Amino acid sequence: MSIQEQVVREFQKYFGGEPDEVVRAPGRVNLIGEHTDYNGGFVLPMAINRAMYMAIRYRGDKEVHIMSADFHQPAHFNLEDFSYIKPHWVEYIKGVANGLKSRDLPLVGWEGVMLGNVPRGSGLSSSAALELAAAKAFSEVSNFDWDPVDMAVVGQEAENNWVGVNCGIMDQMISSCGKEGHAYLLDCRSLKGRHVPLPEGVKVVILDTGTRRGLVDSAYNERRQQCEEAAAFFGVELLRDVSPELFFERAEELPELTRKRARHVITEDQRTLEAAEVMAAGNAKRLGELMDASHISLRDDFEVSNDALNEIVELSRAEPGCLGARMTGAGFGGCAVALVEDHAVDAFVENVMSKYQRETQTDPAVYVTEATQGACRLEK
Repeated sequence: MSIQEQVVREFQKYFGGEPDEVVRAPGRVNLIGEHTDYNGGFVLPMAINRAMYMAIRYRGDKEVHIMSADFHQPAHFNLEDFSYIKPHWVEYIKGVANGLKSRDLPLVGWEGVMLGNVPRGSGLSSSAALELAAAKAFSEVSNFDWDPVDMAVVGQEAENNWVGVNCGIMDQMISSCGKEGHAYLLDCRSLKGRHVPLPEGVKVVILDTGTRRGLVDSAYNERRQQCEEAAAFFGVELLRDVSPELFFERAEELPELTRKRARHVITEDQRTLEAAEVMAAGNAKRLGELMDASHISLRDDFEVSNDALNEIVELSRAEPGCLGARMTGAGFGGCAVALVEDHAVDAFVENVMSKYQRETQTDPAVYVTEATQGACRLEK
């Protein structure tokens, strides 16, 4: 049974009758461009075939009633009078409603069941999938026009200003703007992007180390401050505006730690822009080389990898048919991503899983994924 069929069945059990619509919004993996977003730079994510699904039905009043089939929990709120109460999954939906109301969009109530298969806590952006699925649900029942970029901003605002998580815009943008068979080159300052076709003959494989990111908050704030110090040294607002030529000309004037952080961001932007070009040209080999270089930079210059990520990346690179691998996401645990030739995928998955388990006594999860459509209504 597909997850779409499952969420419809759960709706029938909980609310009775049939839903009006089923909407879906995907999680994501970032192929390259890490810790560049808050420096105004470039990222190259793709929407994956793991998503949040919502079966929904128009109510005709101002009540929103939702059942999480994942948590086996109901929640509800009134669109005319709601506020943040406590950390809870429904606050993401309330945050989206708040953002839509601030745009004077006409909102009506709905009832629905949500069910997802984006692994929580893995760095594949289950929260953005929830936010964009909620935005799409409101769009369908309230009948307002769907603007994918603005809806991504609504999702980010929900996370930043309502839930209180200081995320960038990448996750919401790719969950909203994804396209089947394509990654998305996003300029994180202008929010302009373009779809880039994935090379033929390869698969994107996500490798979940089974370790979770305990140091991310403090390390994120520290790295962000170091990037701001480097930008100030060069007299610009964001490191995105420092050319590689200028950086290497004056790099020795920077303190060592600041220099390393800036070197990662500035060279990562260049790798990301080149990655989009070689992808469009179908050059999977060069894309893999850029992914390898990205991991080395994240490990040595930005210092946000950990033993588990390094281990699974090294095991991946050693496998026949693997063109490149890198940590993906904020770091200190979570997932890596590999580019693997089609013919080698099955052996790659089996070998990396068994070798990683033997080396670390931790069971990884491996997902062979594909690029999918962003937030959308599904055909019945």
